[in-house]
Formats: sequence, C-alpha cells, structure tokens
Amino acid sequence: MTVPEGVSAEQLDPQARAELRTLPGDLAEAVATWMVAAAAEPDPDRAYEFATQARKLAARVGVVRETAGVAAYRAGRWADALAELRTARRLTGRVSYLPLMADAERALGRTDRALALIHDPDTKLLDRATQIELLIVESGIRRDQGRAAAGAVALQVPELTDGIPRPWSARLFYAYADALYDAGRREEARDWFGRAAALDPDEETDAGERYEILDSITIEDLAEEPDEDPGAADDKDLGAEPDKDPGAEPDKDPGAEPDKDPGAEPDKDPGAEPESAPEAAAGPADDAASGPAPGGPAVGTP
Repeated sequence: MTVPEGVSAEQLDPQARAELRTLPGDLAEAVATWMVAAAAEPDPDRAYEFATQARKLAARVGVVRETAGVAAYRAGRWADALAELRTARRLTGRVSYLPLMADAERALGRTDRALALIHDPDTKLLDRATQIELLIVESGIRRDQGRAAAGAVALQVPELTDGIPRPWSARLFYAYADALYDAGRREEARDWFGRAAALDPDEETDAGERYEILDSITIEDLAEEPDEDPGAADDKDLGAEPDKDPGAEPDKDPGAEPDKDPGAEPDKDPGAEPESAPEAAAGPADDAASGPAPGGPAVGTP
C-alpha cells in the first residue's frame, strides 16, 4: 500500500505532530504521513487501512491509536473502534473519545455499557460540544428502547432555545427534530429540521431534505381538510325552515276550517270554533319547542 499523492507529514495537526516526537525522525515522518492520509480519505474503509498502517509503526503512541479508533468508527468497525479508543484513553488520559465509545457500544447492542460511558465521572472534564455529543448518543439510546419522548427530553438543554448559534447547533437541532419525529410530533419536527437546515449550509446533514418532505406532507394534510362552509349552510337551512312552517300553517288552517263547521252545527256558538282550531294547530309547534329542535342534532354531532 502506498500513500496517496499530495499527502505529506507537514499537513498533520501541530499538536498531533508534537506527540510523535518520541519516535525517531524518519519513523515519525512516516507515521504522520499515514495519519494525514487516513484523515483525508473520504472512503471509510480505505481510511481505516491507512490508519492501520500508522498503528503498525507506532502502536504505543496514544494519538496514533486515537486515529485508528476514529477511522474504525467511521468504517462501522465498532469492536475495533472500542479497542483502539480504550487504548488511546489509557495512553493519553483524554476522554474526548467518550461519545464515539458510547455510540459504538450502542451499535453493538450493549446499552448498559453505553449509558455507563455517558455518565462517566470524567464527562465533567469535557468541553460543552463534546457533552452535547454524549447527549445526542443518549437520545438515540432512549429511542432504541422505544422511549422516543425521553429521547427528546434528553436534548432539552439551554442551548436548544437560547438563540445563540454555535458550530454544533445544527447537530443538536437535527437530533432533537429526529427525536420529535419518532415521538409522533411531526409539526414540531418539521420546524426543528428547518432550523437545523438553516445552520447547515454545507449540508452535512439531510435536514433540508427532511424539512421539505414534512412540509409537503403538512400542505397535503391541510388540502384534505373538509370545508366548513357547507356544514354552516346546512345548519342555517335546518334552523330556518322550522321558523316558517310552524308559524305559517296555523295562520291558514284555523281561518279555513271555521267557515265550514259553523254551518253543520247550528246549536254551537260560532265564536267558539275559531278558538279550538288554533289550539289544535298549535300542538305540533308545542312539540317542536319541547323536543329536540330541528337542526339541533346536526349542531350537537361532532
């Protein structure tokens, strides 16, 4: 295996290069070159091969084992990543690898070990960005356990809503949106995916794509909602008709019937007949007033 063209030891981070000073000059140069190649290689598996070459040359240098562990993690080699990062932690005393180690344990299905790393006493030594990464891993674990709501709660930190953009805000917003989505809170998820996309101009995440998908779903849902106007018109029609019929009928019928009846019964007082007819005609109107009003069930039905 050869080092890719354009890669040189001088490209290595100065702090990492300083940790290679315990090696002989030529060896340090070769190790640094392999480390640069591993960091620059876009293909995860090939990057791991480059990191492995560096480890073969300097297995007792912490930064070399760290490089191998990160490369293994990127390649999805969870067991290898854990082995390398544990060794790097022992050699360097650094705990910045805890998020990667916890996520590797999670990927291997060892939830208890992952949570133990997340709540390691040394986490208080981490900078805030790394602590947020640990919370993102914890959120993923809670969701793996079927506790999506708890996954969202794990990310409800002050930095989520203080309005101050940070280099890692897009990752925090994206993870929170993902947790909300799994919890069934789609509209809130859409909002947070949009916020993540706004802070991710390089599109390191697919926040923009997920926002557009959820936004189109929301628009379709709104388009499918029934129009309320036809229902309102029906309510008006049902309520208007009873006002006309009960009142109109008694006015016509009482006047027509008395003209015929007085001739058939001469012994009765003609003046009494008009009074009894309106009372009989008023019966249906009374029933309507005492029972369910026309249109009432339609209004009362959800």
